[in-house]
Amino acid sequence: MYEWRNIIKSIILAGGSGTRLWPLSREKYPKQFLKLNEKSLFQDTVSRCLEISDINEIYVVTNESQKFFVIGQIEELGYEIPKENILLEPVAKNTLPAITYGMHLIKKRFGNDFVGIFSSDHILDKSAMQTIKNAEALASEYLLTFGIVPTSPHTGYGYIKPADPIGMAFKVLEFKEKPDIYDAKKYIKEGFLWNSGMFLFETTVFFEELEKYAPDISTAFRNYETIEEIYEKIPYISIDYGIIEKSSKVAVIKLAERWSDLGNFSALYNEFDKDENNNVIHNCEEEIINSYGNLIHSKTGKIVSLIDVNDMIVVDTMDALLICPKSSSQKVKDVASSLKDKNDERAQLHQTAYRPWGSYTILENSEGHKIKNIVVLPQKKLSLQLHHHRSEHWVVVKGMARVQVDEEQYFLRQGESTFIRAGIKHRLTNPGKVPLEIIEVQLGDYVEEDDIVRFDDDYGRE
Repeated sequence: MYEWRNIIKSIILAGGSGTRLWPLSREKYPKQFLKLNEKSLFQDTVSRCLEISDINEIYVVTNESQKFFVIGQIEELGYEIPKENILLEPVAKNTLPAITYGMHLIKKRFGNDFVGIFSSDHILDKSAMQTIKNAEALASEYLLTFGIVPTSPHTGYGYIKPADPIGMAFKVLEFKEKPDIYDAKKYIKEGFLWNSGMFLFETTVFFEELEKYAPDISTAFRNYETIEEIYEKIPYISIDYGIIEKSSKVAVIKLAERWSDLGNFSALYNEFDKDENNNVIHNCEEEIINSYGNLIHSKTGKIVSLIDVNDMIVVDTMDALLICPKSSSQKVKDVASSLKDKNDERAQLHQTAYRPWGSYTILENSEGHKIKNIVVLPQKKLSLQLHHHRSEHWVVVKGMARVQVDEEQYFLRQGESTFIRAGIKHRLTNPGKVPLEIIEVQLGDYVEEDDIVRFDDDYGRE
């Protein structure tokens, strides 16, 4: 924990859905929580924010289904974020309502203050935080945005044209939406910057401009008590459309550091190290013959073999396989949308699902049975619960389990097992210092996740 207190607060926007990197990311496991390296993008964002804010001054805007990712991944970094700093949106309304939510609470708790706004799913060199910190004085007069010095004519980013300098920043002449390749090349020649979606606001300036350009949002946050009431009254709108592209008080600061929003697999390919044939081989064993410029990712333990294949994306998970040209990777979100329209749970969930106590992986599934590998983190426990339609058989693979069945409690060690009938209250706890791993076999006429009645839960779930 830092011993000093900085004047900049941070808001991290972490409520996005997982459509553009499907099947690696899913709606309930979006890309900001993926661990493509040792840490997730969200954890990297928190680490950057700790350069300018204490952990108690970081606010995360997310939703109920992602709340425990936020808590768990911050705990993995060795910090505990105050519960009141996790702001749950009842429904996604884009970035302006989310930012206003955080700004409103910060002003209520601290009065006038400086606030940095950061997406949770971007790559950014930590050195950029010093530039952001140094911009405080300008933020007392301007809404500051940060423009990335382009490295290529990218068609997936918006662009900002800087004008006259004002200190370390520039007045903004105009904003441009995502261009075609011809316009992107033209913008770079004219000195445009990539629009990073990062901001530094002072609360007074922000709320003055909000009242001027988005009075309906300003009124809702001022007049209603609960966030549910507020969100019923406000529109779905981005910070760019709502304020930034309208206000005369906007300035941009150039950042030359490495940055990416990892918007698709092609962007992901650009960020990883390549082999001698420019292939990115991630998390898998491979045999590759005469193949160049590919991204290969597998979480299945299979050997992946490519022969005479160039510039392709190959992503293999336990329940889905994606193959497409790198140039078509922006269309991946259409697959996720199609699955969602069909109510296919593979749009939302992995075979592995994460819970505040750990995770489970579905190994086998049919109408009358389901087999799971369950991992419970040290000192964590599941809710006290029962199931109406299924019985469960637990076998300990690793660690020690404390089992509660009705009022009886007992311990199970590696290789030992127990059986729990349908309709019986039960609870699984890991009292040890290493992860507990069990195999659970569910049998019954209904084995879906909604057959659960909770009587007690450490994590506030219904």
